Amino acid sequence: MLTNVSRLKRNVAYAVVALSLQAGLAINASADEKNPFPESSTAYTKLQELRQRASDLTLKAMDFVGIHYKRGGSTPENGLDCSGFVRLVFKDAVGAELPRTSAEISKVGEKIDVKDLQPGDLVFYNTLRRGFSHVGIYMGDNKFIHSPSAGGQVRIESMDLSYWKQRFNGARRINEQEAGK
Repeated sequence: MLTNVSRLKRNVAYAVVALSLQAGLAINASADEKNPFPESSTAYTKLQELRQRASDLTLKAMDFVGIHYKRGGSTPENGLDCSGFVRLVFKDAVGAELPRTSAEISKVGEKIDVKDLQPGDLVFYNTLRRGFSHVGIYMGDNKFIHSPSAGGQVRIESMDLSYWKQRFNGARRINEQEAGK
């Protein structure tokens, strides 16, 4: 019974986070009233597609919160490592096929500055004394979701924690053509 109550509390907390992220996207959408692009323009259409894709990615990522970490894991049933998690989210949410390892994924897409991060972008860290040894998905509000390490579970963390700040390697934005869709 206690486990079910704990799980319920955790799920409610995650739902609040998801709603907050969605509200952030909605606030950005209301900024479109001042959008210099007419609704029929290509730029406006691309902006709407980007928002929808970010929403699809972040919501799909939330589906895996609590799945245990397993080195080399690529299924929720057996566990997920960081790149297995990212690959699964991208495949399920947008049909994209990403490479297997975080180092290989770090070579796909467009390199972006941390100040330009948008939900759905990938963030990379040096956690094993080599660059790009860990990857997660940016959620907005300086938070990311990832499958951390042995004994851990898929979870959301702040990029502001000193551990992650010290190990940040960069960020990438995956577009459909580069992801093999």
